[in-house]
Parts: sequence; structure tokens; C-alpha cells
Amino acid sequence: MLMMAGRGGATKLASSMMLVARCFSTATARGMLVKEAVHAKAMGCQGDVVRGNVGEFVVRGSVFGLRHGSTASFSEKDQQQNVRPVAEGGGVDKEEKEETVSYWGVPPSRVSKEDGTEWKWNCFRPWETYSADLSIDLTKHHAPVTSLDKMAYWTVKTLRWPTDLFFQRRYGCRAMMLETVAAVPGMVAGMLLHCRSLRRFEHSGGWIKALLEEAENERMHLMTFMEVSNPRWYERALVFTVQGVFFNAYFLGYLISPKFAHRMVGYLEEEAIHSYTEFLEEVDRGNIKNVPAPAIAIDYWRLPPNSTLRDVVVVVRAHEAHHRDVNHFASDIHYQGHELKEAPAPLGYH
Repeated sequence: MLMMAGRGGATKLASSMMLVARCFSTATARGMLVKEAVHAKAMGCQGDVVRGNVGEFVVRGSVFGLRHGSTASFSEKDQQQNVRPVAEGGGVDKEEKEETVSYWGVPPSRVSKEDGTEWKWNCFRPWETYSADLSIDLTKHHAPVTSLDKMAYWTVKTLRWPTDLFFQRRYGCRAMMLETVAAVPGMVAGMLLHCRSLRRFEHSGGWIKALLEEAENERMHLMTFMEVSNPRWYERALVFTVQGVFFNAYFLGYLISPKFAHRMVGYLEEEAIHSYTEFLEEVDRGNIKNVPAPAIAIDYWRLPPNSTLRDVVVVVRAHEAHHRDVNHFASDIHYQGHELKEAPAPLGYH
């Protein structure tokens, strides 16, 4: 009778495990301490059955809890002992990695550089990197003619005054604040064009991708300057306020008049070129230390290994000039009575 009860219990336990495996798709194993491994063929399961905490089993790398939950639970003591570090800056630590086991069989990507070394960035891949075109004309300016152009121009000029007053000569923190704003228009415009494309069942001419590419590029500027400057607590709080106000204002402005919105961004990029030129002048005078370039900037823009902060600022300034051209071009398309989809988007225009 006891043997039969034991077999019945084992059968129920196996059924419970199979039910959990089917119903709950993902489990995350975070540095699990395996105390003892036993090779067994038990309850109809083939392979290694590893016993860790009570009520948990690892079968072929999957974690199945006896509780009805999707993630294996650990005691606080085990978590403190077994959590392994992850590299900062979106990278992956070479020695210890946190593995996520997926029921859906999505394999973790393993990417290498051209020289065969491991790629350490998760936020972008080697095929998304590029060398910036530094030959672009930095002095080009769109003279405001129409009333909308003048409104856009003086809106940007008005916004520059409090920025100069607040940051003064702290160009590192100024660049960070600038990029938290500059990365918004491309995302908003791309999102609105995306929704319009869905509503009208039509193509965008590549402009959705071009504008989102611009937003991502501006965000990478921010990720770079985070490595060389340390914003104060009130500057971080200011980012929340400015981003919230600017996002909603630009969203409404783009709905009302896309040509005004793109023209304003064009002028905003012209001011960014001016700010980065002043940044370079301060570096050349020695007022800002020309530190080595962050590793993320070297990989993203394919810079030489011995590049410095000055090299990074030169590249970023060139990007702002390209964004200036794209947005003035988009505004001109609207002024000529056309839609963006009628003109091929300048994809890859860096």
C-alpha cells in the first residue's frame, strides 16, 4: 500500500510539474547555488535533475517551482549570496552573466566585433555603428521669411536665454540637458507618422524610420555625455519638468502644423551646433579637461582607440548639423504643399 501511495504521489508530482511547465512560460535563474546534483530518470523525466532549494528543480536548464508561479522563488539569504554583477553602461560582464531561461526557446544573442572579441553593448549592435561625416557645412542657416518661420526662430532664441543663464560655462551638463530635449522631436514625429500610416493604410516614404533614427542618435549622445559629466540632483529634476512640458508642447505643435514643428527643430539644431562649438573652444583653452573618450562613443562612432572628449564633441556637432538639414528639408516639403511620403526620406544621412 505504501509503495502504491508513493507511486501515486510521484505521478501527481510529475503531473503538477508538467502543468506548471506548460502554464507558466518563463523562469529566471539568478545565480542559483546548486548544492547537489543527481543523475536520475524519475517520474518520466529524462536528463539531469538538480536539487537546489526545497520544492524547486532544474531540469535541462529550466526552473520549475512547485508553487503556481512563473518565476522561481529564492530566500533572501540565497539571493544575497548568489546575485552576480552585470557590467555598467548596457554592457555584459565577461566573467559572470545572468542567464534568462525562456520557455519559448529564444536564444541569447552572442555578438562579436570584426576582430573576434566579444561585443559588450546590448543597447546597440555592430551593424548599427557608423563613422560620422565631418565634412558637412556647419555654417548653413535658414533665414526666416514667413510668419511661421519667424515664430519658430524666436521661440528657439527665447528658450536659449534661460539655458545660458542656468548652465553658463558647464557645457558637459548643458549637453546632457540639450540631448534630453533634442531626442524628443524625432520620436514624437515618428510616432505620429506611424499612427497616420496605420489609419490611412499608406506608406510613409521612409520618414518614420528616418525620424526614429534621429531620436535614437540623439539618445546615444546622452548616453555618451553621461560618462563624462555628473548632473546634480536639481538638474535631474529639471529634466523631468522640461521633458514633460516639451513633449506635450511639441506633440500639439506637430498636430497643428508639421512645417512649423520641423522648422523649429531645424533652428534648435542650429543652436546645438553653436553650443558644441563653444564646448570645443573651452576644451581648446584648457578650461575643460580633454579626457579619454568613453568606450561607448568609440564603439558607436568607430573612433580610434586613443580618441578624446574633443573628438567626441566634433562628431556630435556634425550629427546636429545633419539633423538640422533633415528637419529644414522636411519643413520645406510641407511649405511646398506636399506630404513627407512624396519625397524619399534621407535614411542613413549622418
